[in-house]
Amino acid sequence: MRKLSATEMRNQRRRNRSKRNNYGHPERPRLVIYRSNKHIIAQIIDDLNGTTLASASSLDKMIEKEVSKADSKKAISTIVGTAIGQLAIKNKVTKVVFDRNGYPYQGRVKAVAEAARDAGLKF
Repeated sequence: MRKLSATEMRNQRRRNRSKRNNYGHPERPRLVIYRSNKHIIAQIIDDLNGTTLASASSLDKMIEKEVSKADSKKAISTIVGTAIGQLAIKNKVTKVVFDRNGYPYQGRVKAVAEAARDAGLKF
C-alpha cells in the first residue's frame, strides 16, 4: 500500500469536508460533479437506495453534436448542466443537494451548477 502525498491528503480532506453535509438527505438526492482535464460528468445519486437517478457526461451520445460544436470546456460544462437538469426533471427530481466533490466552486463546476439551475433544478 502506497503512502499518500501531501497534495492527495489535502484534496481528500477538502473532498470529505464538502461531502460531510451533502450525503444521505432523505428528501433530496445528491448532484455530484466529476471533472477531469478533458471531460466533465454529472450524476444525481440517491444515497439511501444507492441508485443513480440520472447522469450526463461530455462523452454521452445524446449531446455529442452540441459538445463537438462548443468552443471551450466551460461551454461543454454548460451543455452537461442543462442535460442533467432536463434528465432530472424528466425523472421527477426537482430538489437536489449540490456536491462539488472537493472542487472549487468556479469555472466549469460553477457552469454546470448554473446551467442545472436554469434547467429547473433547485439547490
